[in-house]
Amino acid sequence: MLLKSPPLLGFCAYSGTGKTTLLTQLIPVLKEHGLKIGLVKHAHHGFDTDLPGKDSYKLRKAGACEMLVASAKRWALVHESTERTGDPVLEELLPHLSLEELDLVLVEGFKHESLPKIELHRPSLGKPYLFPNVPGIIALATDLAPREDIEIPVLDLNKIDEIAEFIMGKYTGRQTSYT
Repeated sequence: MLLKSPPLLGFCAYSGTGKTTLLTQLIPVLKEHGLKIGLVKHAHHGFDTDLPGKDSYKLRKAGACEMLVASAKRWALVHESTERTGDPVLEELLPHLSLEELDLVLVEGFKHESLPKIELHRPSLGKPYLFPNVPGIIALATDLAPREDIEIPVLDLNKIDEIAEFIMGKYTGRQTSYT
């Protein structure tokens, strides 16, 4: 039996550009249009999903290689990768999502992975564009129109509905001004 595999769409940018901010605004809009969204976020440093003092934290710190905590409304799996020395590989992480239940998986970070991506760019940060050197960038979302011609679609970073329309046209088969 073949499992449904939803499309992936990455969001890449320099740190501080607003990837998480954009995604927290974009996900509710896509959800309003009936899409079930999954998300994979790259963290450059370690992270904790619970707080010191909580039982789940104590059990993980006691040495459990994996710890699954569940309640009536959600569950979370924490897997300790003590042998890994480099960054996680997206392909290894995706099977941990309930892919058959999702319409689209958004990926924050993982800019060097092979998947289509939207680059976020803020000229005020003084950073160069990523799209000339990072493969897979299919659109540029920026808060200031580029002065030069760019061969990929340019989206207004401050117009969430415009970005959502681009995504839905590309990944849902719905007619939009971008299809």
